[in-house]
Amino acid sequence: MARFGLRTRLVLAFLLVAVVSSATSSALTYREARSAVLASAQDTAVASFREQVQNLAPSLPPDPDTLRELLFVIAAKAKPQPWVVFAEYGSLRVSSGQNPTSTVITPELRRAALTTTHASFERVVRDGVPYFTVGMPLMVRTDPARAAAVPSGLVVFAVMRMTEQEANIEALFTAARDGALPGLAVAVVPALLAARSVLRPVRELRRAAHSMGSGRLDTRITVRGRDELADLARTFNESAGELERSVDELQQAEARARRFASDVSHELRTPLAGMLAVTEVLDEDAEGLDPDTARAVRLVSAETGKLAVLVEDLMEISRFDARAAELHTDEVDAAETVRKTLAARHWQGRVRTDLPPGIRVRLDPRRFDVVVANLVGNALRHGGEPVTVRLSVQGEHLIVEVADSGPGIAPEVLPHIFDRFFKADAARTRSAGSGLGLAITQENVRLHGGTVRAANAPGGGAVFTVELPLRGRPDGDTGPDGDARPGEGVAHS
Repeated sequence: MARFGLRTRLVLAFLLVAVVSSATSSALTYREARSAVLASAQDTAVASFREQVQNLAPSLPPDPDTLRELLFVIAAKAKPQPWVVFAEYGSLRVSSGQNPTSTVITPELRRAALTTTHASFERVVRDGVPYFTVGMPLMVRTDPARAAAVPSGLVVFAVMRMTEQEANIEALFTAARDGALPGLAVAVVPALLAARSVLRPVRELRRAAHSMGSGRLDTRITVRGRDELADLARTFNESAGELERSVDELQQAEARARRFASDVSHELRTPLAGMLAVTEVLDEDAEGLDPDTARAVRLVSAETGKLAVLVEDLMEISRFDARAAELHTDEVDAAETVRKTLAARHWQGRVRTDLPPGIRVRLDPRRFDVVVANLVGNALRHGGEPVTVRLSVQGEHLIVEVADSGPGIAPEVLPHIFDRFFKADAARTRSAGSGLGLAITQENVRLHGGTVRAANAPGGGAVFTVELPLRGRPDGDTGPDGDARPGEGVAHS
């Protein structure tokens, strides 16, 4: 039953009830009609036979020929069907038929006819043919002074075929069956109507749930009636209203948090630029300072640089969240672009490359530089050397693989590796990067219409795989118009 839909199950349940009701009604009607037909035939036969037997006045012991004539008279007046009449007196056997005795008359009926003073009867089936048999003793008064009659020893039997009654009963059964089948066919119509009335609110609920799943949280269901389905609709509307209010509050809080991060980052850029200029001058003069002061100067310079990187990354993430990030695509040589990224950071000696020539791809060179630099920098910092960068083409996509020789990534960390500020080691509260590098990498790859995933190599080490379309973003969307701000997307992890 689980394979069928709710509509089919409702119709089948309705039809099952109709079948059971029709079968029960037909069975009861058939039983009552059959009993009435058989009782009517039996009562008529017994009454008629008793009347004919009571009118017999044979001499005892009876003469066979005379007794046979009397049996013919009884048989000629048979009701409601023709009889074959048999008489038994001691060893004498006489009948109105060809055989003096009958196998239809059972020993039980003979004993009952001999031991009682009234008619006895039973129904018997022989070779598939139904019979009704009646046995009755002939009563005589031997003493006129006595009112009661006594058995004379002569017993008369009547054997009647009941084929006509069985035919009538079979006709009743056929009529009941044939009448039930159209009834079941007619029952399909109210079953479909009932299923439709039940399923209409269920379909509305399904459409409303699908609509809410698509983001339309203002979806509501029209409440009809006061039944359980109406209660379900009201509960759904109440839940949808609460969900809409909760989501709206979360969106407002998220928007405030984004504006706060963006505003803080913008406000910090100017003072940070001044601080960076001052720390550069102090770095140059650090050699002439005493050791403690020089160490403090270099620490301030390093932390100021980290703060500047964090601010730039926060601004980049804010642009992604605000859907303000843009693509400026150009057709470039993928291998040459990767070489420029490594050369700009002086990583050629620490990174192995497998860069087939001639791979042309349409992408944003600056954002692709950020992706490669973040992945290679992350591998050098948290993995183990040597780090390998491979390029390949699969179908209509450019595949970039960055693999390291470190211990790999813990399985419980893999699902969160691209989360913002996620740290594999909770005890490591500080690192050389901002904690946003891989998140920015993922956003840049998505902006190109590609994917990035992390895994562990079978031989050890982590592998980051970037998949980008060779012909650019499939939908052609490059983000809002306008130029990128200077310094956005700085490669740090």
